[in-house]
Formats: sequence, C-alpha cells, structure tokens
Amino acid sequence: MTDGEIEITADLVRDLLREQHPDLAGLPIREVAGGWGNQMWRLGDELAVRVQRMDPTPELQLNERRWLPVLAPRLPLPVPTPVRSGEPSARFPKHWTVMTWVPGDLLDCSSISRGDHAAGALAGFLRALHVEAPADAPVSPDRGGHPKDCTDGFDRFFHAVVPDDLAEYVRAVWDDAVAAPEWEGPPLWVHGDLHPANVVVSDGTLSGVIDFGDMFAGDPAWDLAAAWVLLPAGAASRFFDAYGRADAGTVRRARGLAATKSLFLMLMGRNGDLGLPGGKPAWGPAGRAALDRVLRG
Repeated sequence: MTDGEIEITADLVRDLLREQHPDLAGLPIREVAGGWGNQMWRLGDELAVRVQRMDPTPELQLNERRWLPVLAPRLPLPVPTPVRSGEPSARFPKHWTVMTWVPGDLLDCSSISRGDHAAGALAGFLRALHVEAPADAPVSPDRGGHPKDCTDGFDRFFHAVVPDDLAEYVRAVWDDAVAAPEWEGPPLWVHGDLHPANVVVSDGTLSGVIDFGDMFAGDPAWDLAAAWVLLPAGAASRFFDAYGRADAGTVRRARGLAATKSLFLMLMGRNGDLGLPGGKPAWGPAGRAALDRVLRG
C-alpha cells in the first residue's frame, strides 16, 4: 500500500504512534485488508488506526473526529469512535486517527442468515441516526439530493455493467425514482455509504456499522437503499415496517438509489476481476444479488 512514494507499513504506523501517542506504541499492530480512501491497522484488541491514503483532503477523517463522538452514544449498534488524533508530520504528511475497533466480519466477506433480526437491527439503527442535523453538519457535493440530480452516475454504471436481459427493468426502477417526490423534511443525519464493506455481522446478523467518512445532512433515502443492498431477499418489507417513517415517495427514491448502488458494486467487482486499481472482486456477486432484490421489489 503506497501513498505517492510513502509506503504505509506497520513500522510507519508504529513510528507515528511513538511520535504522537507513545503510550499506544507498544500495542500489537496488524494490517486490515481492504480500504480505499483510508488504510486500517488493528492496534491491540480494542483499537484501530485509520490512515488517510487515497482521500485527497482530510475532511472525511475530520468529519468523523468531530461528529462520531456526538452521534455514537445514541446509536444502538457499535460504531468506531475516535479516541486519539494523529496530525501530519515530517514522517507522514496526512491525517490519521486512532478509533475503537468494531468486532465482527465485514458483510462482503460474510453473510446474513437471520434476515428478520438484521432488518430490525438496521431499522433501529437508522431510526436513531436519522434525526435533524444541525446547520453546520457536513453536506455532500454528490450525495444527499434527489435521484434526478444523479442521472449521470446512474447512466455511467448502467451502460457499464447492467445485464442486457435486465436493462428494461432496471431503467424502470430508476425512472420511477426520478419521478418520485422530493424529500420535504429537514436535512437528516445520513451515513451515506452503506454497502457490504461498511457493515459488520456476527452470529448471522448485523452487529456494527463502520466508515462514516461520507456522513452528511440530507435525504434519508440514501441510507434506506440499504434495505435491498444489505439485507437478504424478503427482508426489505420487514425493514420498512420496523423503520416506520418512510412514505411511498421515499421508498421509491430509496429503491432507485439501491439500483445505482448495486450497479456500482457490480462495476467494482468487474474491475477487481480485471485487476484494475481499486477493484473489489467480492463486490460483483454482492452487487448482482442486491440488484436481483431491487427488481423483486
């Protein structure tokens, strides 16, 4: 793993800890597979070091540092909470953060077998998260708005990977989302990036949510798409019943956004199969399964 000419290694992480948090430098350090904008390293049994890698600016880490301590106490599932801040230095010119570790297996490497339980857990988590955000909450330049503002992204993914025999049906789901009413409520706190590599499962059910770098204030439909992207077949209706706040227009927007997210996962999977930078081979099957769930409604 490199950032320009700086290789991010366990030795580098330990050096950074020695410089800025020497009381933690003696803990075991081991790399965590995955990651894109940030690289993760386990630090002992209860902590992790999140090192800025591909993200060109530090805003995502700084948002997590500022807002996760505010949000975490009222969320019913474990989330990573910042405990120490690492600042740019001569040794490494980017930000890094020591956070609590959320135990379990990432969903892109595991599965949910207790669908009803997971649907209830996800609904409870999002009910707690989706409250009115303060005026100074972060906003996203490319997420959080109505699907009609995201047609370029959908078209790009659609033309890249949609199976020919499903194209008509996927397009119909998207067109319905574009025609759905706008979100009329206040901007709510939204995780913004719920996909199989950003949730943790244990004992066959959802047990944690990670990577809040993309959190923003906006339309909750962006998170409600997870009903199809994360949960197994047949669990979406259980989820929406438990969530209890989504009107028909919000569900329509969420389903269209789920179609987009599914196609994105399929594209990342294809890129992984081709050995392209940033590709994730495991995401292809996850994306196709999610797309099938979207089309079943």
